[in-house]
Amino acid sequence: MAKPNKDRRAVVEQMRREQERAEKKRTLAIIAGAVAVGLLIVGFAAYPLIVNDRQANALAGKELTALGVSADAARCTDVKVDKATGNSDHRPEGSKLSYPDSPPATGPHYPIPAPISRKYYTSKDRPPLGYLVHNLEHGYNILWYDDTVAKDDKQLAVVKAISDKFSGSTLEDKFIAAPWTSDDGDPFPGGAHVALTHWSMGGTNGNPKGQHGITQYCAQPSGDAVATFVKDYPYTDSPEPGAS
Repeated sequence: MAKPNKDRRAVVEQMRREQERAEKKRTLAIIAGAVAVGLLIVGFAAYPLIVNDRQANALAGKELTALGVSADAARCTDVKVDKATGNSDHRPEGSKLSYPDSPPATGPHYPIPAPISRKYYTSKDRPPLGYLVHNLEHGYNILWYDDTVAKDDKQLAVVKAISDKFSGSTLEDKFIAAPWTSDDGDPFPGGAHVALTHWSMGGTNGNPKGQHGITQYCAQPSGDAVATFVKDYPYTDSPEPGAS
């Protein structure tokens, strides 16, 4: 009479072991699936970073004039020359400043410029315009790029690569690339998406003598255009060239 009970226990034990094996298989399958999904997520997240790194490395090996498109292809305008305002007109930090041009090349500004060590800004970390206009007074050339460029990874990589060409901290490296947003003022005219500005003392390059704001607009980032602009308007052609 005891044998049937033993048989039933054996059957129950076998069923229990089979259920445990099935549970383990399901658990392993779930873990494997989670790992696969995790790898896909990491891969998708890392892919843009890898592509951006490759783009940056490729651009880093090029000369300034070879970055982006040519000045002609970028449809750069002739330089615009406007009489300067705001020389030594220092306003309290945080005070509201307005400028008639998009972007400003001269004007009132805050007492402190942005540091020479920073060459490239995004909309997340760019200082207010009042600081950057002070940089212009010190002889900086500023490349302003709008939201169209900011949303284009390839064009933005060119802007960053251009700024990297001025990565030193000497007076000759007075260059900044900074975003121009809708909060700053009107869009650039004529469908331009890039602007170059300089605060000039005048009397050179055919410009009238006296302080003037120099502006050039382009449809795309162009190292070729930047190279010509910084050559024509060096830091020495400014109200305060010796200040950093």
